[in-house]
Amino acid sequence: MKETTQEQRIRARMQPGIISLNGFLGKDKRSISDIISDDDKQLQALSRTPIEVAERMLYFSNASFNAFDGRVTVDDIYVVETEVTRGRMNCPWAHDGFHRKYITSLTNTKNNTTVVWTALNIHLIKEHSFFEGKGSAFRLDPATLVKALF
Repeated sequence: MKETTQEQRIRARMQPGIISLNGFLGKDKRSISDIISDDDKQLQALSRTPIEVAERMLYFSNASFNAFDGRVTVDDIYVVETEVTRGRMNCPWAHDGFHRKYITSLTNTKNNTTVVWTALNIHLIKEHSFFEGKGSAFRLDPATLVKALF
């Protein structure tokens, strides 16, 4: 599908070095709307919504923010660690405001699935249903993410 002018502007902001060092698209040549549509189909097959996924991610990030020894076990099966760094990032859709820079790592010990995300990932999923392009450093495969989180 051909990208709209707005999608072209968003794609330009997603390129490496504009908002983040590595960008948001990796080697994915699909349009942003096709990336979102394909990921949405995966979520629908798993009976999950982007909002449910993002809220679950935020739940785990929040649970681990104040862990003094670095890791915390949540709900008896999730080992979670959040590393906060200095700085903030803005959204490629040019929303007002910034998102803290942190990276959360979660391992589901029941199925041995590990996923890693940022605060901006949570926003991109919740507000835009965007899990990043294939090959992106912080691409989150919806099926793997759901397997880890639920």
